[in-house]
Amino acid sequence: MPGEKSAGLAAVLSFFVTGLGQIYNGQIFKGILLILIQMINGLLLYVLIGFITLPIVWLYGVINAYRHAERVNRRLYRG
Repeated sequence: MPGEKSAGLAAVLSFFVTGLGQIYNGQIFKGILLILIQMINGLLLYVLIGFITLPIVWLYGVINAYRHAERVNRRLYRG
């Protein structure tokens, strides 16, 4: 079906590059924002807070990309 998104692919893309799954799902602004946040978190690794924030944002990106792809597919099948 046109417009259908693979939730697994979205999660894998975000697994490797946080925000890429969101871009795949059509959430361009959110994806770019997550990429920028992770770049800042990378810099924060030097002051140790990044060791906490980087994995939290990474995990959020993976889960959010998967769930949003599922929502897109549910809307396509209902409509």
